[in-house]
Amino acid sequence: MDMVMKGVFIASLKTILLVFLISLLARNAIGVLLNINNPSTYSRDDFPPNFIFGSGTSAYQVEGAATEDGRTPSIWDTIAHREFMGNGDIACDQYHKYKEDVQLMVDTGLDAYRFSISWSRLIPSGRGPVNPKGVQYYNNLINELISNGIQPHVTLFHYDLPQVLEDEYGGWLSRKIVEDFTAYADVCFREFGDRVSHWTTVNEANVFVLGGYNSGNVPPKRCSAPFGLNCTSGNSTTEPYIVAHNCLLAHASASRLYKTKYQDKQHGFVGLNIFLYWFVPLTNRTEDVMATQRANDFFVGWFIDPLVFGDYPDIVKKRVGSRIPSFTRHESHQVKSSYDFIGLNHYTTVYIKDNADAFIAEPRDFFVDMAATIIFKQDTVPTSVFPIEYSSGMQRSLEYIKEKYGNPPIYIHENGQATPSNSSLNDTSRVKYLDAYIGSLLDALRNGSDTRGYFTWSFLDLFELLDGYESSFGLYYVDFNDPDLKRYAKLSAYWYTNFLKGRNISIMEVDQKSILMQSKASHISH
Repeated sequence: MDMVMKGVFIASLKTILLVFLISLLARNAIGVLLNINNPSTYSRDDFPPNFIFGSGTSAYQVEGAATEDGRTPSIWDTIAHREFMGNGDIACDQYHKYKEDVQLMVDTGLDAYRFSISWSRLIPSGRGPVNPKGVQYYNNLINELISNGIQPHVTLFHYDLPQVLEDEYGGWLSRKIVEDFTAYADVCFREFGDRVSHWTTVNEANVFVLGGYNSGNVPPKRCSAPFGLNCTSGNSTTEPYIVAHNCLLAHASASRLYKTKYQDKQHGFVGLNIFLYWFVPLTNRTEDVMATQRANDFFVGWFIDPLVFGDYPDIVKKRVGSRIPSFTRHESHQVKSSYDFIGLNHYTTVYIKDNADAFIAEPRDFFVDMAATIIFKQDTVPTSVFPIEYSSGMQRSLEYIKEKYGNPPIYIHENGQATPSNSSLNDTSRVKYLDAYIGSLLDALRNGSDTRGYFTWSFLDLFELLDGYESSFGLYYVDFNDPDLKRYAKLSAYWYTNFLKGRNISIMEVDQKSILMQSKASHISH
């Protein structure tokens, strides 16, 4: 998943959009704060016996078969064909190669595979008749996973709303989405819930809302000046808050349906996923410290506060005013405690600098309301467009959630590092990144965090949200120049496999293995 946003209304629109791309693209970095010279001091045995390790993808990014067997376009298809670098028409062709991919998961030692269902493959008209071939595909994939001892963790929405619903009533901007999303979830629970125990309603809800409706960088690409470029419609001052509200109501409705209709028989769990930075004050000035808490309230509390407490943070309501919808008493009751777990996508740490002067500007978008500048480097660090990598941010993020929200059950749904897309299998930097972040996660567990699982992003190189095929996060390289889309294990797959199977791999062994990877990579087609 390519890390969008969160960037910053700073100085100029150009800066905003660049930062936005970086954040969603994530995940890329120079490793300035990683301890990369020492081998792991932990093993899988240090984690609880029931702790889940996995890896993930999403439907549009890997399935392909975009026009096969009744699937209709999603908003992601539309934007990718119109503006993005490449598209997901074929992608990794997992629609036809799922058995091969599941065997790779077995070889890797995954406990679980996180993937999403394509709404427009399952219900091509967005509502109404269910596509039998869509049901068959997901049954085949789920059954293949189960038969190989791998748990399916399923996301219902990952940026790919059926285009027909966007055209009919504006998609997530309309309250009509709540009913249609709930009906879609009902089909998923009914058809697959006997084998799927973990359901995530919306992936990275805060990124989807800000990227899609504030800066206009991701589907459906809505925004307004001066907060975004090249949008043909939208209102950055109001739409993000409306869409976030509808996302929470749709999540709560689907969760309530599951709990009342299915949970007693299926014994599963429902959660919502957000993107999570660890925020660090740029200085110890009171203003920067206060701005850091404000950033947490806007980025994190915007979604988690309603789930835990039944309403938005006071600072958000105060600063946004009438532009943010209010929950009725009934809605507040439904949203509160509508989760069995919270999914977090965490990649990196950023600095926060107070920007209170921006709050006097009109019009205001999310970032102006927040009045905090997100900075991806300190002045003392060599200039880089990439955010810092600070593995302790994983531990600190989880401990913040534990203290602020009463230690809810957590799954780390995405964590990984981007590298340029090429034929190199020698991703030593990704190995060191994963080693450091998993170690930081273990520190949080030892301090009492109720984190129950960890998934790398991504299992395969795939079609990234903003960067297309130009960057990669995968444990497995996919040769997109090969008609057969052959998969090759990277060094990170070798390291993760050995970790999952209980064998520690020292940095020296990683370096020795990398020599073999370089030799193997020379045989990949170009």
